[in-house]
Amino acid sequence: MLSPLRTFAATLALFMLPAAPAVAQDDGIIRVKSAYSMQQTVERIKQDVAAKGIMYFTEVDQSQLARAAGIKLRPSTLLIFGNPGLGTLFITAKAEAGLDWPVRLLVFQDDAGAVWAAYTDFKWIAARHGIRDRDEQFATATGVVASITSAIRAQ
Repeated sequence: MLSPLRTFAATLALFMLPAAPAVAQDDGIIRVKSAYSMQQTVERIKQDVAAKGIMYFTEVDQSQLARAAGIKLRPSTLLIFGNPGLGTLFITAKAEAGLDWPVRLLVFQDDAGAVWAAYTDFKWIAARHGIRDRDEQFATATGVVASITSAIRAQ
């Protein structure tokens, strides 16, 4: 009998799409250029998260919050989602890993008007927290977010 995590990973594999390998910059951030508008990008990501049966927690429209404070900010929306059966395994390894879970994916528009999705590389998160015994789980999380961002990736 498969554990809930292995069952989730096996189910997720059915939804995974091949994606170009994402490479984290020195700051641990992976950036994926979107082929869609800001609104379409947010909606496509939310739809893909739902289709995969991943728990969607919330959306924070940072530009709207800035506007309410009298600050001009290009479009910027933070999406928070995850699978508690996977994400909490990182927190059991080190409580402070809860700072990075659930998954946060930022959709933003740059100065040139291009839309991007950005998230923290899971290997970087593991190194940040000194987690060395969850490689399989971090690999699963990496595959999940790569699959999700493949729904918006510019060619």
